[in-house]
Amino acid sequence: MEETKRRALPYVFLLLISSFAFQLLASTDAIFYESFDEDFNGRWIASEKDEYEGVWKHSKSEGHDDYGLLVSEKARKYAIVKELDEPVKLKDGTVVLQFETRLQNGLECGGAYLKYLRPQEAGWVPKGFDNESPYSIMFGPDKCGATNKVHFILKHKNPKTGEFVEHHVKFPPSVPSDKLSHVYTAILKPDNELRILIDGEEKKKVNFLSSEDFEPALIPAKTIPDPDDKKPADWDERAKIPDPDATKPDDWDEDAPMEIEDAEAVKPEGWLDDEPEEVEDPEASKPEDWDDEEDGEWEAPKIENPKCEEAPGCGEWKRPMKRNPEYKGKWHAPLIDNPNYKGIWKPQQISNPAYFELDKPDFEPIAAIGIEIWTMQDGILFDNILIASDEKVAESYRQTTWKPKFEVEKEKQKAEEETGSLSDSLKGFQKVVFDQLYKIADIPFLQNHKFKILDLVEKAEKQPNLTVGVLVSIVVIIFTVLLKLLFGGKKPAKAKVSVEPKKEETTEPSNNEDSSEEKEQNEDTTAAPRRRTRRDT
Repeated sequence: MEETKRRALPYVFLLLISSFAFQLLASTDAIFYESFDEDFNGRWIASEKDEYEGVWKHSKSEGHDDYGLLVSEKARKYAIVKELDEPVKLKDGTVVLQFETRLQNGLECGGAYLKYLRPQEAGWVPKGFDNESPYSIMFGPDKCGATNKVHFILKHKNPKTGEFVEHHVKFPPSVPSDKLSHVYTAILKPDNELRILIDGEEKKKVNFLSSEDFEPALIPAKTIPDPDDKKPADWDERAKIPDPDATKPDDWDEDAPMEIEDAEAVKPEGWLDDEPEEVEDPEASKPEDWDDEEDGEWEAPKIENPKCEEAPGCGEWKRPMKRNPEYKGKWHAPLIDNPNYKGIWKPQQISNPAYFELDKPDFEPIAAIGIEIWTMQDGILFDNILIASDEKVAESYRQTTWKPKFEVEKEKQKAEEETGSLSDSLKGFQKVVFDQLYKIADIPFLQNHKFKILDLVEKAEKQPNLTVGVLVSIVVIIFTVLLKLLFGGKKPAKAKVSVEPKKEETTEPSNNEDSSEEKEQNEDTTAAPRRRTRRDT
């Protein structure tokens, strides 16, 4: 943790020294800028529609003193809007849309995008802001199930029909999958170019007028299929037809089976015809709480017949099946070219009444910025929402507001990953050690101490910090047993010299040694019963 703080200090210092220059920049070069340094209440208006129950909060970004607009509850709909002092026209010059989001608890299903709304004359009011409120552009992350994209949607008015159509960027970039602060930038150029940046890196570059870049294309097709055209009744679309002159051969047997018994097969020697493949488990017993009246008659479970394991097979032997060489299946006439084939019918093309030509998109002005989302996650933080007319201004904001935070978060994440990696490596090492100790406990000359070793291993598994101590204890046990084997064997009995009858009652020292050793072995082998573990055999 101290190392993480030390690494983060330069970035915090950079953030502090750049704040004055940043405030000056905000007041001179931004068309609109919202830092959320001050409480949003009174400036942003939350929707009063019933379905938008989510509560917005003015909150600090985790680990920073920087404030943002926070999605505070899970599984809620949220809607809030900020009216601009003056509508922003998108038709002239460069326009840059930029904002930050931080998915502090991740994003499994939900949106974190912004809607750039048309003037209220289009039919909406701030307190009634909802998903039907007319917008000009929708931009930002959206993720749920198979959906994982950074949206860019342009609502463009068809001058012929007056209808507003949603045009989506094809193959948009994916949403970053971490919990760090990220900045999303859309740069609209006067030459119809659109560039999408994530963290200042270009992820997508398209042309508004290209049919390859938007779905559907902004400029409709010149012609369309005639909706009133109908396929003629005698139109034949079959390229091939059955040969009408073909006949089934006389020797074609449609009833012949696909498979027949192999007449040449012979029953293997040793086949047990009278033995069933399964028998009742002889070790099974009826449970004590089994009630024949309630549970029915108890039947022992079946197991594989052990006699069948050694024999080629059990039960009634049947010849195996083989493919029938006479099988031909159902007869069908061969196909020939259709003399009446006319191809696949398509309606005739007519002029598209909705077609129009376009040199530049007819962007609707932006009069407000809204956030209208449904999300299953809380902890989504919006910050530093910017509209500018210069790419360099947006870059300056990224460097001064986003990058210092991102670097601090990245260093912290790196430190946590290194700690986690070390912990995982240690766990892996411990598992290998435990597996080997279980094997050591099964060594024949350690049988008298097996339960003692297993108890030590179990304690170490439950408390990994005891691993080293357990290893030392087991080494001591093994060393002690080896010393006994090498130097502590049975002593030879002393030779009897001039033994008198009354001397025969005297217990020989060697027998005392045997009794002492046998007693020690009995103490080990008659220890209190021990619960079975996953390593017991």
